[in-house]
Amino acid sequence: MSESSLLCGVLFGSVGLGYFVYGKKQKAVVPLVCGIALMVLPYFVTGVWWLFVLGAAIAAVPYFVRM
Repeated sequence: MSESSLLCGVLFGSVGLGYFVYGKKQKAVVPLVCGIALMVLPYFVTGVWWLFVLGAAIAAVPYFVRM
């Protein structure tokens, strides 16, 4: 595990925690699911570029999907 993958994991994990807390308080499903996905993503994706691309895509989903 390199420093860059660790840093990306911490970054997307903290964004995921923010989405999770927001989704739980507002009872919104999309931010809640995206927050869980962002917190779990670094455990399954080992490549730094894939982690960055998938994390950015998942983080952008609540902006485009409004329910």
